[in-house]
Amino acid sequence: MYKIIQEGKASIKIPTGKVSKKLPVFYNPMMKSNRDISVLLLNSINKKGMQIGLPLSASGVRGIRFLLELRKNKIKNIAFNDININAYKLIKQNFKLNKLINDKIKVYNKDANEFLLSLKGFDYIDIDPFGPPSDFLDRSVKRLARDGILAVTATDTGCLAGSFPKPCLRKYWAKPLKNEFMHETGLRILIRKAQLIASPYDKALTPIFSYSKDHYLRTFLVCEKGKQKVDKLLKEHGYVIYCNNCLYRKAVKDIFNKKSCPECNKELDYTGPLWLGGLWDSKLVKNMQKLNKNKELEQFLDIISKESKISQVSFYNIHNICKHYKIDPIPKKEELIKNIRKSNKCSETHFDALGIKSCINLKALINLIKRKT
Repeated sequence: MYKIIQEGKASIKIPTGKVSKKLPVFYNPMMKSNRDISVLLLNSINKKGMQIGLPLSASGVRGIRFLLELRKNKIKNIAFNDININAYKLIKQNFKLNKLINDKIKVYNKDANEFLLSLKGFDYIDIDPFGPPSDFLDRSVKRLARDGILAVTATDTGCLAGSFPKPCLRKYWAKPLKNEFMHETGLRILIRKAQLIASPYDKALTPIFSYSKDHYLRTFLVCEKGKQKVDKLLKEHGYVIYCNNCLYRKAVKDIFNKKSCPECNKELDYTGPLWLGGLWDSKLVKNMQKLNKNKELEQFLDIISKESKISQVSFYNIHNICKHYKIDPIPKKEELIKNIRKSNKCSETHFDALGIKSCINLKALINLIKRKT
């Protein structure tokens, strides 16, 4: 059974039933915001005549929304692909439903990696799999043009956020850590993996917009070519050391001489290697805010706009600190941020509704909280 739904400006025919791999064609309504952000980002960058590759198209909703919602002259051509023959047929039906029969569009029924290798370079490739993206990164990077953008979604957050450390080591070549900032470090592990895959091709992938939302992690990476650019980028890989006893944390380039906590002398844990650089291009975020007409994204973009100005890896969860140090009552987050800003940069973080991002050290923060702000 199928039904027709509306998403953005697109009318999409999708199968009825519970969201799962068992559906004849996969469609996840929970990922609408993922697609909303993609449309907004591509409208916010200074790129025209893009060649777009969608190796995992499923119902075709993302690409159809691009065709209907991106500004004029943004798209030169767009290639849809799905290995599932039912998806291939449904994509064509959805083109007709949206009156999109034109020479800009091509549809393929191939394995995702075979599809990528069979075509020339793309200015934008979107990897949005059901699960880890690792199997698709190499071919995507190979086909990514100079100044192109690679968008990567990972839904295996349990792996990247530390619930399943062994699979994370196998798939992402890094040790995760389950703590209050695990989704941020999981995102940074994902970014580093993509950067390492690109480095043998002398391609440097720099994040321009990255986030954690609902059940997934997502990053947009711009591609620059050159050995020196790659070498510079790889210098921004490192670790975050963490003390489970006193909650001390610090981003470091190596962990070999950092076995005990400088605050309480207990044994340190760590996560990494991971990306220690920025997660956002603040100018792009500002452009996205200006163009955004989606009320659901307003607060999200506002928080990221503030967060993007603070070059701090990890953040503090106020409730976690108060619980750990038996501080009661817990201060209001807004008042705490206001007080921290008197001496340090500080903002909310989209990673955690109870979190704050600041360069303030832990001791100073605890003293500030104890004064009840």
